[in-house]
Amino acid sequence: MTLRAVLFDFSGTLFRLEEDPSWYADLTDADGAPFDLAAQAEIMRRMTAPTTQVVELGAEYQHAWDNRDLDPELHRKVYTEVLRSSGVRDGQAESLYARVVDPDYWTAYPDAAETMRRLHESGVKIGVISNIAFDIRPAFERIGIARYVDEFLLSYLEGVIKPDAKIFLRACERLGVAPEEALMIGDSEEADGAAAVVGCQVAIVEPVPTAQRPDALLAAVADLLR
Repeated sequence: MTLRAVLFDFSGTLFRLEEDPSWYADLTDADGAPFDLAAQAEIMRRMTAPTTQVVELGAEYQHAWDNRDLDPELHRKVYTEVLRSSGVRDGQAESLYARVVDPDYWTAYPDAAETMRRLHESGVKIGVISNIAFDIRPAFERIGIARYVDEFLLSYLEGVIKPDAKIFLRACERLGVAPEEALMIGDSEEADGAAAVVGCQVAIVEPVPTAQRPDALLAAVADLLR
């Protein structure tokens, strides 16, 4: 069946949160020691891991973790706790968390804009499906590609998260295509790969730093652009 739509994940697929060293300039642990590079990298991994639970949590915070992408307040609550559990002090945790949920701090992959533009010009419908608890649309507007997106499905607005089949079916319905006519591109086999259950094709890309992945998105849609 001819593909008529592409569904993109956000974090690790179209955009990546790439920390600036200045974020950690004043970051110290409970003993007042600065975080080394390895500790900084681990903190960012814990803040951006798509599905894996990264720290042990009590019942109150476990509920927040399980529902974090459905409620902005639960998202803030559990991720500031993740930071505190990682040795970041309270005030610093709030400051670092604020950067994570600010779309201006997210960097697009080098081929994201070209991929979406060429799909749009080819008449392919575009959807963005994200397990997220904040509005990512300003990140698209900032680099001029929001106009290429036909539908944004953000979990905290939709009330459903990947890998639940409902969110993939909902995206296809809004785009006016059958699941078999859609390609889901994401970085998580667990979350994004679940689109295959409803009949979508799936392509998985690696959520590596943007400089290390110049053309994976273009490669994933190459057959649609011929």
